[in-house]
Amino acid sequence: MDNQNNSNLETAIFAGGCFWCTEAVFQRLNGVIEVKSGYTGGTIKNPAYREICTGRTGHAEAIQIIFDSKKISFNELLEVFFATHDPTTLNRQGNDVGTQYRSEIFYTNPVQKEQAEQFITLLEKEKIFLSPIVTAVSEAQLFYVAEEEHHNYYNDHQSQPYCQVIIDPKIKKLNKHFSNKLNTIK
Repeated sequence: MDNQNNSNLETAIFAGGCFWCTEAVFQRLNGVIEVKSGYTGGTIKNPAYREICTGRTGHAEAIQIIFDSKKISFNELLEVFFATHDPTTLNRQGNDVGTQYRSEIFYTNPVQKEQAEQFITLLEKEKIFLSPIVTAVSEAQLFYVAEEEHHNYYNDHQSQPYCQVIIDPKIKKLNKHFSNKLNTIK
C-alpha cells in the first residue's frame, strides 16, 4: 500500500453478537484492510474472554475494522452490519445471551456518529425490521484485542459445528446480497 492510500484509512468498531461471526463477515469485504476481534465498552482494564463471558465486566464482544474509505464507505459497512445480525434483540444474538452480545456501534469520530444515527433512523422509518432497533450508538472506548485463539476463528475452524450452524448462514447471506463488495482474492 502506498502512502497516498494511508490517508484514506479509518477505524470502525462494531458489536453485533459473537465476534467470530462479525469478524468472518467483515474480513471478506473489499476495502477492509484488517479486522481484529476484541472487547470494548466495559469497566475493567485488560479483560479476558473468561471474564467477558460472565457479562459482569460490561464489555461487548466487538470487532475493530481498519478500512480504506476510498474503497468502502462507513455507510456501506453499516449496511452490511445491519444485514448480518439482528439489531432488534437486546443483549442477544440467537442462542448467545448477555450484555457481551449486544448490538452497538462505537463511533470513532463525529461523522460516524451522525451516519450511524441517520442509518438507524432510516431503517426505522422504512420499517426494515419488524421490531424496533435496539442498537446503541456510543463513543469508542478502549478496544482490547482478544486472545490469539479468537483471531481468524471462522477461517481456521470452518468444520466446527458452531461455524457451520451459526456463521455459515451469515457468510451465505453476505455472498448473496453483497457479492459486489467482496474481496476477489482469498
